[in-house]
Amino acid sequence: MSEPTLEMPQPEGSAFSSNVIGGVPRISIQVFVQQQDTGTAIDAASKDRRLSRAHTTIHTGGAAAAALHFASAPTPNLLIIESCGNRDSVLAELGQLAQVCDEGTKVVVIGHLNDVILYRELMREGVSEYIVAPVSQLQIIESVSNLYNDPEAAPVGRVLAFCGTRGGSGSSTIAHNVAWAVSEHLDENVVIVDLDLPFGTAGLNFNQDPPQGIAEALSSPDRMDDVLLDRLLTRCTDRLSLFAAPGAVDREYEFDAESLESIIEVVRHNMPTVVLDIPHVWTPWAKKVILGADQVIITAVPELASLRNAKNLIDLTKSQRPNDPEPRLVLNQVGVPKRPEIAPHDFTKALEIEPSLIIPYEPQLFGTAANNGQMLEEVESASKVAEGIRYLANTLCGRHQAQKEQKSFLSPLLGKLSFRKEAS
Repeated sequence: MSEPTLEMPQPEGSAFSSNVIGGVPRISIQVFVQQQDTGTAIDAASKDRRLSRAHTTIHTGGAAAAALHFASAPTPNLLIIESCGNRDSVLAELGQLAQVCDEGTKVVVIGHLNDVILYRELMREGVSEYIVAPVSQLQIIESVSNLYNDPEAAPVGRVLAFCGTRGGSGSSTIAHNVAWAVSEHLDENVVIVDLDLPFGTAGLNFNQDPPQGIAEALSSPDRMDDVLLDRLLTRCTDRLSLFAAPGAVDREYEFDAESLESIIEVVRHNMPTVVLDIPHVWTPWAKKVILGADQVIITAVPELASLRNAKNLIDLTKSQRPNDPEPRLVLNQVGVPKRPEIAPHDFTKALEIEPSLIIPYEPQLFGTAANNGQMLEEVESASKVAEGIRYLANTLCGRHQAQKEQKSFLSPLLGKLSFRKEAS
């Protein structure tokens, strides 16, 4: 049998939209629908991670029912109304509703007419958005998000969450190298958030010994702002910064999911790409961070326990994130001499997911990089592993390598996601 080779599938397009949909603050949303399908779509959208902070209540009935309801009750932050009538009836119903609407309430109308004149009239009357039915979950999420995220402001950064299926799977190494590749080859500002507070290796891998970092931010999350963020970050290169873990066990680290979430929000409003290095733990904050990321990257090794854990993580993210891309799988340390392992084809078939990257066992390269505090590409820029990391970075950021590089490296590997067997 020949040595295993690093393999990757052909790019399938952008990992996600270039415009990352922002989250919605803690608001109240009340919805009045006339069609069951509309109510079903909005109910599903309300469970999405980006609307998780909002409190959504769905009623039956259109604008008339809403006007009756709010005649004796305050209106919410956002009111979504479905109307199945013609242009005149829609305008008349909303006129009645306007008489009981509190100042500051935003109104979104879901109509069944693709009518430019109606749209202009509604905008003139102060309606925030008009959506033509039928509506999808993602359409609702994006429309509500746009109302509470300034379109003139700089777009929020993408959050990439890297997690391993077991300790020692290499997830941190993959995360750090992908972050470095994004900063070096895509010219994007990147910050690595090392969430393994007692044992984090980001500082070591970049040959840094920062005096402060993520632990200080988590100790006072309410103080976190742009100024404090700039003071706590450690600059590794012109475009790469590190939110380092203390890497010490002389104290205990306790924090909640909301504190971490608020810090990540500040970071993503200041950096185009945020790489979360999540340790192999399962806590409420770890689960929430993984499910709240824009993209999840799972690193596994070809063994049974790792397969089980990968299956559990993939099933969870798919079920809890129906409007997001599937998690990406990196199969690492393939081909360890004399170690029985599950063949990549069988491993990925069991998971029902194609791997984004298969990395062979390269102890010399990985060991040298770790001991020297360097990235893999700095040790051996022409290696297939370094080329694969660049490929993964491009894919996660919705970009692709130059055609010349695809021809030289990708083409021979397309569709070959298992070992090539040869006579010894």
